[in-house]
This record gives sequence, structure tokens and C-alpha cells, in this order.
Amino acid sequence: MKIAVIGTGYVGLVSGTCFAAWGNEVVCVDKNTQKINALELGVVPIYEPGLDELVERNVAAGRLSFTCNLANAVKGAAVVFIAVGTPPRAGHGDADLSFVYMAARELAPLIDDNAVVVVKSTVPVGTGDVVEKIIGSVRKAGTFSVASNPEFLREGVAIRDFMEPDRVVIGVEDEHARKVVTELYNAPLEVQMTPIVVTQRRTSELIKYAANAFLATKITFINELADLCEQVESNVSELALGMGLDKRIGTSFLNAGPGYGGSCFPKDTMALLRTAQDYGVAVRIVQETVTANEARKRRMALKVMDALGGEVDGLTIAVLGLTFKPDTDDMRDAPSVPLIETLQRFGARIRAYDPVGIENAQQILSDVELIEDPYECARGADAVVVITEWGDIRSLDLSRLKTIVRQPVLVDLRNAYEPGAAEKAGFRVSAIGRSTSARHDARSSELLPHPADVVTSSRGASGVHCDVMGGSVDNG
Repeated sequence: MKIAVIGTGYVGLVSGTCFAAWGNEVVCVDKNTQKINALELGVVPIYEPGLDELVERNVAAGRLSFTCNLANAVKGAAVVFIAVGTPPRAGHGDADLSFVYMAARELAPLIDDNAVVVVKSTVPVGTGDVVEKIIGSVRKAGTFSVASNPEFLREGVAIRDFMEPDRVVIGVEDEHARKVVTELYNAPLEVQMTPIVVTQRRTSELIKYAANAFLATKITFINELADLCEQVESNVSELALGMGLDKRIGTSFLNAGPGYGGSCFPKDTMALLRTAQDYGVAVRIVQETVTANEARKRRMALKVMDALGGEVDGLTIAVLGLTFKPDTDDMRDAPSVPLIETLQRFGARIRAYDPVGIENAQQILSDVELIEDPYECARGADAVVVITEWGDIRSLDLSRLKTIVRQPVLVDLRNAYEPGAAEKAGFRVSAIGRSTSARHDARSSELLPHPADVVTSSRGASGVHCDVMGGSVDNG
């Protein structure tokens, strides 16, 4: 099947490449000539593990190509995906749909009869109706279809999420669209028995927002429980394990930390709130989630200050990890930004390290010394703060780290290190959701097994290993 994908951002490029990997002929189109020229030379503009190789392989096979010519891209295409950006409108919180509507206007006179236009961008309820009206203003009714097909790609594992999805959601208003889009997914996924959920178009549009708002709420819930754990001398990792093994709850997104960020959760929760307001519906849980998450990001700076006795003026803080999660270069709404800005207002000097996010961080952060080696970043620091649990950060030699810092203070905002390991190396540790009482922690370590050794068992069954350390539980 020939497919055109409008937009070569994160969603468009990953989706287009994966559709090509399934054997389709895919043309990705974008107005940014610099980006298209780079892609034609094999330079992928985003960081996503495995994407470079997948693009190269499918271009070589003749299944994937790139162009700035929209007419050529959509000519002969059975399906045209709109995968352009929908950033939040400044000062409003709702999604800016100008790129979606522009794409609809431009493709309307160019598509073949019976083409299905599929909105893959994350959009508010009713966007498909507007897209249909735009195209219908220049084409006869019944000669085209408009469908919704939201993406559920997690940065860092996007290719796997596309190739092995939990489900595929398709929103349609006519039988032709249902048949064509279902066929596109059904053949490659039928062996995996992946559920394909076909709904009304408006329901499909709402599913993406609802799913992300729920996951954001789950993250915020465990973060607030982590605060309670610190006060009652409990351990949030063990708490999350005990909760998550309940199949009704699940372990994903129960990893306490400095708050959620990225390109989806902050934007989608705000857009859902605005949609609810437009329809006169109160979604108070989502509202409280947004408020609590924003406050938490800045409150983490106070946690750093507390670890240093309440004063950071003139001190050097080494920040390890800048992106909102590992395996991405995405700095959008990253918790590191408000934390760093707050510490700077209190007079701290910031040095920072990230494996791949430094270039994007330079566009956002100011007066921060960005260093490409974690040990050099920590050299002479009064505190080391772990914000993103990259693999190379989790595997640091803590004993070596201890020898090069000015003060042995480690603020572990991702619980990236084994309990007791940093203390054994000589650090004073402040972690998330763990008691600050050294006596209690020591007593607990005598009485309880390490969480990673906990297994479930039934009548002597061997059990399942359950790792609750940072990075084993998806935190968005």
C-alpha cells in the first residue's frame, strides 16, 4: 500500500519508517528543506534508539523516501497521515491546530479519490470533524474519508511500541475508512494478536488524552506517596512493588521521581483540561495532577537545599541527566529545567551532564556549565544530583565519585542506586520516598530483604523476580 506521511517530526518519522518496515511504500513529506535534505543523506534529526538503522535499511530497500513536494507525496496514496505538531498555544494551554488545518487545506485538492486522510497528531475532540469540512470544501462528499489513529509511542522505545503495540485505536465514520486503515495494521499485527479497537472518530481522539492523563495521574500519585513514605519512615520502592503486583494496578508508571515531563503528558493533560472546560465538565483529578506536578518539579530544588543544610548560595551543584527520561534527547518540560532555575535563583552554580541532551539543553538553559563527562561534571561539586537515570549514570563508580567531589552529598531523585551502596561509598544520601533516618534505614536493611530479591510465590512455586530499582518501571 502506498502511504504518505505529512510531518517528519517524532511521530511522523517513526511511524513512516515503521510502516515502510512492514512492506509499504512510504513517502514522508515536510516543508523544512533542511530536514528533508538531511534525511536524504541519512541524517536523522531526532535521537531514538534504532531509528537511524531502520531508516537506512528501508531507504536502501526503496520503501521509504523523503520530499518537500506534497503533490508528489500524496499522488496514488491510499492513506495520507497528518502527523504534524500540535504544540500548546502560549497562554492558553489548548492545542495549536494550525499545522493540522494547514495540512488539510493543502492536501485537499491533491489526494486521489477514495483516499483516507488519517489524523495521527494528538488533537482535541472534534478535530477530525473540522478536517473533514476543510477537505469537503473542495471535494465532493463520498470521495474521501477522514479517520483518527492516535499514536502511543514512548520516546526511547518508540520502534518497539509501534511494531509490538498494546493496541491500535482507529476512529472512523464510514466503512471504507474502517476497511482500509484496519487492513494496514491487521496483516503485520495479526500474528501478535494485537487488539484493534475501532471506535467513532471523536472517541478515538479522546482516548489518547484520557490515557496520558491517567498515566500522569498515576505518576503524581506515587510521587505524593513517596513524600508520605519519607515522613513515616517507609520505602516507596517496596510500596510500589506491593501495589503494582496487583494486576488491577500494574507496576508501570509507579517509579517515584521529580515529576513527569516530555512532549506528551504536560501538553495532553492541559489540552484535556481545556477541552473539558469548553464543554462545561469538571475533571478535578486531572487539574490537581497538573498543579501537583508543576509544584513538585520546583520543590525538588528545596530537597537539594535541605541536603546541603538549607543554603546553596555560592555552592556548586553537579546535575547528572537533563532530558525528561533516558534514551531521548527531548528537553521539553524536563524536570531538570525548573530545578536548575530554582537553584540558580538561590545562588547556586550549576554544572550539568547528559549523554545526548546537551545540544537541546543549550537552547533552554542559561549560565549552566555543560560537561560531556559525568566525573568531570562532579569534580569539586558540593552536591551531586541525579535527575535522569541514564544507564551510564546508574553505573557510575560511586567510590571514585566520592574522591572527586568537594562535599559527599548525593541527591538521588530517581532512586537510581541500590539502597546502601552510596552510603557505603561515603556519601550522605537524600533519595525519593526513603527515610532520612540513618538508624531506621540500617535497621530496615537488617530485617528486610532487598526489594530486588522479593519474589511472589504460591504454595511453594518458584516465583517471579521483581526489580523495583529505578529504570525498571516506566515513568513516562
